[in-house]
Amino acid sequence: AAGQAMAAGNSAPATRAQVRAELVQAQLSGDIVANGESGLKLNQLFPGNYPSKPATQGKTRAQVYAELVQAQLSGDIVANSESGLKLNQLFPGNYPQKPVVQGKTRAQVNAELVKAQLSGDILANSESGLMLNQLFPGNYPLKSATQL
Repeated sequence: AAGQAMAAGNSAPATRAQVRAELVQAQLSGDIVANGESGLKLNQLFPGNYPSKPATQGKTRAQVYAELVQAQLSGDIVANSESGLKLNQLFPGNYPQKPVVQGKTRAQVNAELVKAQLSGDILANSESGLMLNQLFPGNYPLKSATQL
């Protein structure tokens, strides 16, 4: 639950009360990794001890069939288990070509690089995972996309 709160883009740190509430909720739902080497959560190891999560709505038969027909027409189906290639990769002449998405121009890439350099929105090092503007906020007056 705490990871979900962080992933949701919550810029303010969680309060002590919020963290405690999330911990209690995780304990009640069994959404905590059990001791041991399995890496499973308690509600996965002992499903009878915790309330079950509501089932999500699956696809209808018609939706699945429509996806199958589309995959057959485009050759987007694995040809065999040995190669792992799809039919449209093995026999490209038998299937319509997928449209090529236009990439960025050299000027666009250079403009993005300059903006990232000015705002410090560049990875500082591989160990910390922090951006330069996070390690040295005083050196970068421009706001980056990660700070907004």
